[in-house]
Amino acid sequence: MTDTTFSPARSRPQLRVRQTRVVLSEWTKFRSVRSTVYTLLMAVVAMIGIGALVSAITANQPGGLESGQSAVFTSLTGTFIAQLAIGVLGVLLITGEYSTGMIRSSLTVVPRRLPMLWGKLAVFAAVVFLTMLIASFAAFFAGQALLSGQQLDASLSDPGAVRAVVGAALYETVAGMTALALGALLRNTAAAITTFVAVFFVIPPLTLLLPASLTEHFVQYLPSNLGSGLLDATSGLPHALAPWTGFAVLCGYAVVLIGFAAWRLRRVDA
Repeated sequence: MTDTTFSPARSRPQLRVRQTRVVLSEWTKFRSVRSTVYTLLMAVVAMIGIGALVSAITANQPGGLESGQSAVFTSLTGTFIAQLAIGVLGVLLITGEYSTGMIRSSLTVVPRRLPMLWGKLAVFAAVVFLTMLIASFAAFFAGQALLSGQQLDASLSDPGAVRAVVGAALYETVAGMTALALGALLRNTAAAITTFVAVFFVIPPLTLLLPASLTEHFVQYLPSNLGSGLLDATSGLPHALAPWTGFAVLCGYAVVLIGFAAWRLRRVDA
């Protein structure tokens, strides 16, 4: 009689690292952190609440809509406050793992590294776009309901209305992916959030202090102004880009940053 040795290690099937499995893993990590839900909720509240507040103020002021101000853009004003919460979420999604040391475990499971980054980007983009698309439509309808009392409201059938509502969600998604790329590139929460805030919130107002002859050559290429052009084609900026052209430039910024982040992830140890 021949003895047979049972080996648990041999009988256990070895799973290959596939992109779909990495995405599912990143989805599990994404939804299991409470701060993710809270941050998304803050973005939704800002999108709808600020838009409703500005619409109510506009409806109750004697002059109504100011010259060049559209009803659609008024109801979507909260987009530019909500992007702060989305940007912080994008940064924390990657820097949180660096600060806790969990990134080493993640890279041990996914030794090729880049699938982990693609998985984070895919999960983040899908969740943020769907969430902010719902919030964008809610903000639009709430804003128009408030403006309708003074017959200032618009409808989705108006030219550019659907583009603006969907564009708000697209802008939030790309801005958040840019923040995630900054987090992966800088690997420090404070540095990444500070850079994001400087680019999206601080630099645009500062350009108003510079001579128009200087700013007219670059101000239309600032990320936040590209987002404004997507929401309102009549933004009033000198040499403003067409809405979808500006969005393509914004996507280009994100792609470049993601490329640098991928390069550093491959070349520099965690």
